[in-house]
Amino acid sequence: MKFVTAGVTRHYKFDIRLKNVTRLCKTKTIVTVNGKFPGPRIVAREGDRLVIKVVNHVSNNVSIHWHGIRQLQSGWADGPAYVTQCPIQTGQSYVYNFTITGQRGTLWWHAHISWMRATLYGPLIIYPQHNASYPFAKPHKEVPIIFGEWWNANTEAVINQALVTGAGPNVSDSYTINGLPGPLYNCSAKDTFKLKVKPGKTYMLRIINAALNDDLFFRIANHTMAVVEADALYVKPFETDIIVITPGQTTNVLLKTHHNPQQTTFVMVARPYFTGQGTFDNSTIAGILMYDDDHHNSPSSSSNNISIKNLPIPTLPPINSTSFVSNFTNKFRALASVKFPANVPQNVDKHFFFTVGLGSNPCPKNQTCQGPNNSSKFAASVNNVSMILPNTALLQSYFFKKSNGVYTSDFPSVPLVSFNYTGTPPNNTNVSNGTKVVVLPFNTSVEVVMQDTSILGAESHPLHLHGYNFYVVGQGFGNFDPKNDPANYNLVDPVERNTVGVPSSGWVAIRFLADNPGVWLMHCHFDVHLSWGLRMAWIVLDGKLPNQKLLPPPADLPMC
Repeated sequence: MKFVTAGVTRHYKFDIRLKNVTRLCKTKTIVTVNGKFPGPRIVAREGDRLVIKVVNHVSNNVSIHWHGIRQLQSGWADGPAYVTQCPIQTGQSYVYNFTITGQRGTLWWHAHISWMRATLYGPLIIYPQHNASYPFAKPHKEVPIIFGEWWNANTEAVINQALVTGAGPNVSDSYTINGLPGPLYNCSAKDTFKLKVKPGKTYMLRIINAALNDDLFFRIANHTMAVVEADALYVKPFETDIIVITPGQTTNVLLKTHHNPQQTTFVMVARPYFTGQGTFDNSTIAGILMYDDDHHNSPSSSSNNISIKNLPIPTLPPINSTSFVSNFTNKFRALASVKFPANVPQNVDKHFFFTVGLGSNPCPKNQTCQGPNNSSKFAASVNNVSMILPNTALLQSYFFKKSNGVYTSDFPSVPLVSFNYTGTPPNNTNVSNGTKVVVLPFNTSVEVVMQDTSILGAESHPLHLHGYNFYVVGQGFGNFDPKNDPANYNLVDPVERNTVGVPSSGWVAIRFLADNPGVWLMHCHFDVHLSWGLRMAWIVLDGKLPNQKLLPPPADLPMC
């Protein structure tokens, strides 16, 4: 039976339920999947079909996104609320039904409405087909490491209050590794992530950044890691002792443990990379790498409370070390082998130039606002359009040809007003607000240059494209130069991803082939910027052949 490659169907049930959870000595009620935090692991093989029934038992609206799954012809299962579906309301259910085609590696799932993903997230692990192997030696063991962000307050209240006042939302109280804050936070030593390893073995860490609003540096003391995969796509392996990972991204690394470790416990740490002007959670999270010492098991290693007082804490780059981040991201290259080729579009049918960044909306009459200059509200935009989500789902409106009053297809392909994007910002920082999309004919080859702006502070923005992977063909600092920069593009082995950090005070160029019909959101994966409108949508039209058309919606598609 070894050569059977037809997939199987795997059924999962997600009951969305409230659960009392205690962290940082505070108990609060959170929304969970099946009472678990973080949520359950979904495991499949390339070629499998997943059928996941989500039942909503809470008062919040819910929808779930399968981050990085291409959803070929199954756009109804993609999950972003008001884009591909109306949310699942209290007492309702929806079955997400999709096949994993031509993908293997580490992805993840998370809620895609408001800030619900603060507690609704988990790994989505896709193994190669039965007769396929990794393009590297099989590791001894595989361990998911999910970075999260924890608020003592109710996160829905945090963002809703911020949207009313126009201010930046309150920041998180801690980071978490697999849901645990660890020994550097108040009264959390008992909630410490411990990675138990044996000497002289190779472990694959499937690292996922599920934090809401923070890029993170990560390091394990006295150990190096080999990066082998990013966003469920193999890369040319490279060694590093520090990784950088944005929200939405995944990184698989191989960790080779020492044959004769000098000590049995080592500290691992993560903390943010941030260059903006706002406030952020400037804390450090620690976990423990523990060698299994079969010979003289000391009582301390079996107890829960591990003191890291005497252990060296590894150093990380400065908070705003854009140069380190740039050097690190430039190391990623597609494997580009015969088995895993890099099919980079060499010719481009449609070029787009998108500014991404912050802005403002004027304060409503008879209201005080706490945004920029304490006189306006924070906003964020692509090409100065801050996207308003409609009251119904875009995909339904498109499919049933009822777009009137829901969206217009005049999203600007270049900024309507050009300025010195990374220089002194303009005096007028107001955005326009609307629901605009770009319409692409099937099989259009697309290049998008995304340009950070210095308006209200230059920042790295992790841009995620639904329904596609894209090739990162170029990046640089300052303003993109359309005459000279394309000459330096890598069109041979650029890394392929689903989420890319637009460099702070810089630009990134991506290419993809629009071969997946549907409505696909592209947005910043900082939830604060997403809430402020840093999002837009692509409509990819059907092709001529049956397998190039979006299928009709399932019967249980939620209504608005």
